[in-house]
Amino acid sequence: MAAAEGGPRGDTLMDAVTHLSPTVGVVAACDFLGVARASFYRQRPVLGPSVGPLPEPPLAADRPASARALSPEERASVLAVLHAERFQDRSPAAVQATLLDEGQYFCSTRTMYRILEKEGESGERRDQLVHPSYQRPELLATAPNQLWSWDITKLLGPAKWTYFYLYVILDVFSRYVTGWMVAHREAAELAKQFIEETVRKHQVPAGQLNIHADRGRVMTSKPVAFLMADLGVTKTHSRPYVSDDNPYSESHFRTMKYRPEFPDRFGCIQDSRAFCQQFFQWYNEDHRHSGIGMLTPAVVHFGEASAVLAHRQVVLDAAYQAHPDRFVRQPPKPLPLPSEVWINKPAPAGQKTKEDSQ
Repeated sequence: MAAAEGGPRGDTLMDAVTHLSPTVGVVAACDFLGVARASFYRQRPVLGPSVGPLPEPPLAADRPASARALSPEERASVLAVLHAERFQDRSPAAVQATLLDEGQYFCSTRTMYRILEKEGESGERRDQLVHPSYQRPELLATAPNQLWSWDITKLLGPAKWTYFYLYVILDVFSRYVTGWMVAHREAAELAKQFIEETVRKHQVPAGQLNIHADRGRVMTSKPVAFLMADLGVTKTHSRPYVSDDNPYSESHFRTMKYRPEFPDRFGCIQDSRAFCQQFFQWYNEDHRHSGIGMLTPAVVHFGEASAVLAHRQVVLDAAYQAHPDRFVRQPPKPLPLPSEVWINKPAPAGQKTKEDSQ
């Protein structure tokens, strides 16, 4: 073996492996001649390429047909079966199972796939529903009473499978709950009455307000649509199965249901109304909301934000004058109130949205 690592005899063995490997392979040649394959591969760049090019594998057309292969007539009959009207939207596996139940066998399921692939028909064969393309809503609010979001959530009743239905309308810019109602059922007529009373209570001029909702049965009902047309209100809807298109109502419901005093169940509808009365009073008047500069929704909705922010600035200025060394970078400022609020803000030009990248 030592001679194989170098010297005249080693070089001769390496040459022999080089000449023999194209015929029997490197492994067999090294084993036969007693040469370590690592030594052969290490000296291969010195020895140069093996003598003669490796034979190319035969083309598929040149290979002899297997004795087990289907004849052209049999392949044609299988294709005809797959093209039959009753099998046009069935997968080969389902076709195979159906034929076996009928006492017939033509070929394996994999062969059916090969035949379809050769004909360029290996795609989806099943007849499937194609959902329509829904436009991504892009809604902007720069002041209260421009964009409202509304939704309905279930409140658990006293027994299993009993519910009360909470209707809530939320101003997107101020996060102020402009209206709420608890009812025994979810109905279009109740929603119509609820929306009409809320719009009239806040005296929103016609043509100013857009009300956004998901695509629930009540939200897309004709009574609600006709009412909004009569009130001069624009209505928009989320895309199906996209909760991000109605984020403010979803976030509001989460805030409510994660309150410590929110019960597992309500004993009666009066209990649920009493809870909501207390909760919405707190939410509108006392809750400092992170999305509106830690102001309360009522302060923003009724135009008091500038005065509150000015008062906060006075307090911060006094703190800065007393201890300027405690503010390293710059004088302190209160959190600002956003000037605009979006549902699905458009992406900058040339930047893809999350939907475009999917």
